[in-house]
Amino acid sequence: MEQRTLGQQGLAVSAIGYGAMGTATGYGPTDDTESIAAIRKAHELGVTLFDTAEMYGWGGGERLLGRALSPIRDDVVIATKFGLTRTSKRNSRPDHIREVVENSLRYLGVDTIDVLYQHRPDPNVPVEDVVGVMAECVDAGKVRFLGLSEVDAETIRRAHAVHPISVLQSEYSLFAHDVEPILPVLEELGIGFVAYSPLARGFLSGAVQPRSSYGDDDFRQRIGWWAPENFDANVDIVRQLAAFAESKGASLSQLSIAWLLARRDYIVPIPGTRNTARVAQNVGAADLTLTAEDLAHIDAIVPGGVQGGRN
Repeated sequence: MEQRTLGQQGLAVSAIGYGAMGTATGYGPTDDTESIAAIRKAHELGVTLFDTAEMYGWGGGERLLGRALSPIRDDVVIATKFGLTRTSKRNSRPDHIREVVENSLRYLGVDTIDVLYQHRPDPNVPVEDVVGVMAECVDAGKVRFLGLSEVDAETIRRAHAVHPISVLQSEYSLFAHDVEPILPVLEELGIGFVAYSPLARGFLSGAVQPRSSYGDDDFRQRIGWWAPENFDANVDIVRQLAAFAESKGASLSQLSIAWLLARRDYIVPIPGTRNTARVAQNVGAADLTLTAEDLAHIDAIVPGGVQGGRN
């Protein structure tokens, strides 16, 4: 698979990564055996970037990912995150960062975290202080590269002035275009971008269901795209996209991921699935080339996003 460079500090990964949130939380019941098979299938097909976080099962997701990647640790890039708490509050105090890093190293079973993100900004802790502690982890050999997630342009600039930021992670898909105004800042500073939820939390997977089909533990119950007043209109957009994908000999998910790959050469989508067949389908997007005419047609179907918010 094509390799893409994220930032200017030497971080290179596969053009498509793997998001491991769903192996531990957010999308209903999980099965560790199924998840490990999906993770290993992704690597077999050329994926080298695997993304997790402390809050994905509060250590459970990191343990599972570490177990799945243990035989191939030297061949992959593992990213994790700190900054949230079990009570849904934000905590990026220096002592908490250090504690989470030590826990993540232990849970993942690694000597070094390849990419460490602040999961969400903490209004009570200046980003300069946060990145200062993250930089300490780099100096100590516990972390290789630094990232931020869901922050604004000013925060990126302030953080990057303390220590080079290699990558920003935010939600980006045909459904969610919120991050686009920040992309010029990334280009100016030489920072890469990782797109989480590139399939719009499953709406672009080709198997979307009404909100009533999901359990109470599924966060899609709370996303505006599934709200009754938005759902039918958004499904109609998906039908149009799926028809265009079929005309290209591709699946809806492949079209959606290929659209992101075509946006910028420093964007790496990280679709997540526990199904090995869907892993193969997602990775197949790397072989789909979209022309300028194709991109214009897609943008005409989804001009700037869809109905309802992503949160």
